[in-house]
Amino acid sequence: MLAYIARRLIAGIILALLVTYITFLLLSTSFEDVAMTILGPAATPETTAALVAARGWDRPVIVQYVDWLVHAVQGDFGVSVYTSLPVGPSVVQRLLVTLSVIVPALLLTVVLSTFLGVWAASRGGVVDRIAQGISLIGYIVPGLLLAIGLVVVFAVQLKWLPATGYTPPAEDVGAWLRSITIPVIVLTIGGVANMAAQVRGRMIDELRHDYVRTLRTRGISSGAIVIRHALRNAASPALTVMSLEFIQMFGGALIIENVFALPGYGSFAFNASLQGDIPVIMGVAAFGVILVTVINLLTDLANGWLNPKARVQ
Repeated sequence: MLAYIARRLIAGIILALLVTYITFLLLSTSFEDVAMTILGPAATPETTAALVAARGWDRPVIVQYVDWLVHAVQGDFGVSVYTSLPVGPSVVQRLLVTLSVIVPALLLTVVLSTFLGVWAASRGGVVDRIAQGISLIGYIVPGLLLAIGLVVVFAVQLKWLPATGYTPPAEDVGAWLRSITIPVIVLTIGGVANMAAQVRGRMIDELRHDYVRTLRTRGISSGAIVIRHALRNAASPALTVMSLEFIQMFGGALIIENVFALPGYGSFAFNASLQGDIPVIMGVAAFGVILVTVINLLTDLANGWLNPKARVQ
């Protein structure tokens, strides 16, 4: 098991190094443009070159990257070019906003998808068609249209929930719950549409195996077979789907944050890209790849626990 964890950690570290280096390499082609943006109308070739030299952007790219990496592993991601605020705390603050929306949505997605998938696979017939119809709604209705519809109903007409904005839970838990309710619903509906079909298909395959028929001949109830045996065996691929769903939600955070004016990770990264704020872009890339690596590692460990064969693959 330790060797399995070590292999996954090494793979995650290599991935993080590759992503951050490629990001830095791509950013290095725009150092002069960023310097000109900072200087504004007063930019001249001389002042631009002076600022590039002052920032150390005229050094070889690999030297700059190693220097950034040495500081990053010590928790120092530099300061924003435009706000002069430390990058690390700024990214963490925005990341917590995004996770406060994604994590509840993912938990609801897992619960509802598991229920619908198991329900459809074990009952079949009309129940199966109803469950598939519910999942189909998530595919047919675009997330943006769904978000607008929910805002119109619950924020504009009923005035139960705020249309935009975000309240940190440390200030007011009730206001925080109201501010994330509509975004969470939008993400959950889309997530259930993707995940419920996967759970249903895997459960149908499991229920067709010979061991299920053997358990039934021994008088074990259908509920026990489904919950204790088939669902456990189907959980391993479902965990992989769940990790992919998390990454998809995380990647799509920008749209949700722009629609609901949430000060999250996606909008922070987008604004930094528009401004050419290189330290912030590098910090965003580093935290993003670390988060994805941790999620994949936890998923692999859970799969290894559920399915020992996965540890030797």
